Amino acid sequence: MKLLVLGGTEFVGRALVEEGLARGWEVATFNRGNHPAPDGAEAIAGDRREGLDTLGDRQWDVVADTWSWEPSTVRDSTRFIHTDRYVYISSRSVHTWPTPRLATEAAPTVDASADDTVFTDYARTKRGAELAVIDAFGDRAVVARPGLIIGPWENIGRLPYWLTRMARGGDILAPGPAEQTFQYVDARDLARFSLSAAPGEYSIVNEPDQTTLGELLALAHEVTGSTGSIHWADPAALVDAGVEPWMDLPVWIPAGEDHESMHEADVSRAMAAGLGIRPLRETVADTWAWLQSIGGTAPQRPDRPVLGLSPERERELITALIPI
Repeated sequence: MKLLVLGGTEFVGRALVEEGLARGWEVATFNRGNHPAPDGAEAIAGDRREGLDTLGDRQWDVVADTWSWEPSTVRDSTRFIHTDRYVYISSRSVHTWPTPRLATEAAPTVDASADDTVFTDYARTKRGAELAVIDAFGDRAVVARPGLIIGPWENIGRLPYWLTRMARGGDILAPGPAEQTFQYVDARDLARFSLSAAPGEYSIVNEPDQTTLGELLALAHEVTGSTGSIHWADPAALVDAGVEPWMDLPVWIPAGEDHESMHEADVSRAMAAGLGIRPLRETVADTWAWLQSIGGTAPQRPDRPVLGLSPERERELITALIPI
């Protein structure tokens, strides 16, 4: 099998490359060369916005694409590349917001166009790219729609925030209640499923009501050997104090329609098609081991905001909200 990953050096793209290599496939990456390709992968240099001529007329069994900017670039790629199957890593964000609890892949999506030449918003951009892939490949297209993605090589800052915060110790502010659930997928499980799935559209996270914030933070506390104390704050009090869910305290979304949209999806289709979710403990431990191996500071995508509370803001909130 010959796999081409457009990008392929960071987070989900890297997971796709490493999964292909683990299967014994011939794997190539196509990118501008800002980051080295994983060992064993062929690195093809090029800027897809300027064309794909360096790929020539090579034939691939699978092409995987994680593009998150203007859809027209995906449209142009689908018209140029020769492949039997095209895997596009999209997002559950393509659904109109809010989506109801236990929404499936059939839930309505935002209005979008494959011909958009500029980035508008994330949902429209991802949906436009989906339309480009579906238009070009039809029943040979895999459209993967993950929700929260975590795991080694994360460059967004969600799980790395909690791991580095636990490692720092002291009084740690946590968004209550500890029983609040969330859905996630390890980037490696996303890659494994996406490269094996039959064509179609799939919501890709673990099943709803299976994992809690309490479990996540306890595991982060354990694997980092933290000496800190976790203090759970009332969610309404946090919001009233100006704390922004998802951004200031990553992963957390209070109960309500936003939580139903993000963390209560029906994933039965993907599960029936073979989606496997490794234990949360493994994801947390592996991510901490990776962070330690690179010096303790996670990479940060330049086009995404830095997540999490500053130490000063956290102390201010603990003083105001937690009776210590």
